[in-house]
Amino acid sequence: MRKNCQAIRSHGGQTGSVTTGRDRLRELLDAILDEDNETLEDMAADAFASPFHFTRQVSRDVGESPVALRRRVLLERAAWQLGGGASVTDTAFAAGYGSVEGFSRAFSRAFGHPPSAARRALDRTGHWLRASNGVHFHPPAALWVEDSPRGRSDMDPTALMLRHDLDDTRELLVLAGTLDEDEYRRVREPGLTVLSWDGPEESIAAVLDRLVWSKEVWLASIEGEDMPQQGGDEPAELLRRLDVVASRWLGTVREIDRRGAWGDTVIDALCEPPESFVVGSIVAHVLTYAAHRRQLARHWLRAVAPGGATTAGHGDPIEWLQRGG
Repeated sequence: MRKNCQAIRSHGGQTGSVTTGRDRLRELLDAILDEDNETLEDMAADAFASPFHFTRQVSRDVGESPVALRRRVLLERAAWQLGGGASVTDTAFAAGYGSVEGFSRAFSRAFGHPPSAARRALDRTGHWLRASNGVHFHPPAALWVEDSPRGRSDMDPTALMLRHDLDDTRELLVLAGTLDEDEYRRVREPGLTVLSWDGPEESIAAVLDRLVWSKEVWLASIEGEDMPQQGGDEPAELLRRLDVVASRWLGTVREIDRRGAWGDTVIDALCEPPESFVVGSIVAHVLTYAAHRRQLARHWLRAVAPGGATTAGHGDPIEWLQRGG
């Protein structure tokens, strides 16, 4: 979690003076979660405040002290990392603990089970700890304090589908990483084409690549950029690409919503010849075909991934939200 990245989300709680866009509370949260700010003094200095006033303002607006907030959010991130297969040792030091023993004690007190059980417990308990302010770690990379001048909730179906799409894609990529190369690239349905301009998607590798690539291309269209360079399609590289595009995609859609620009028209210069599209229809298009591709990949993964149907799950937003969203 680096400064100005998006690593937490407010979910149904009170967040003081939070508004869409940069504000003082957002700056305070950035200072709390900056990787380099390990002490209260570091956080306060980064926010250009004394430790006393920094603590007072954060506690007033969030209802939690800066040190406690940082510790909790880093433990939530640790639970998510452990659930994804990270080692206890690496996770302990990434969370700022000087020893594995100290991390294990803190994690066990917070979650009620040791770090070694996090992977089994994640589906049942999720990676969030109880917090009245609703501020939580949200993977893959998010400081997302949800609010809107029109009072739009993060339970709005569009917001929920956007987040679920990214989280579900990440889970499928992690699962795909357990396959050997032949299974990952094996042609499973010759000639299968989801969209004619995207070409055949006959393998798990091709479908997962298009899941990420579609967001990269549509972002370039919306922002008036050149055609992006397509990266590799190995699971680890797709995870890296997803991490890069996810925060940009969420940020772009939030800005569209903030401006009430769903009916605006985008001239897509990447098409030949250029075409015009309504912004709202672009987001609906991406979500529609992302859902189709995720379920297609899931269907194939059930047959070949370790654990089969259990590890692949259903891809249900209801179940995802019950796990902690």
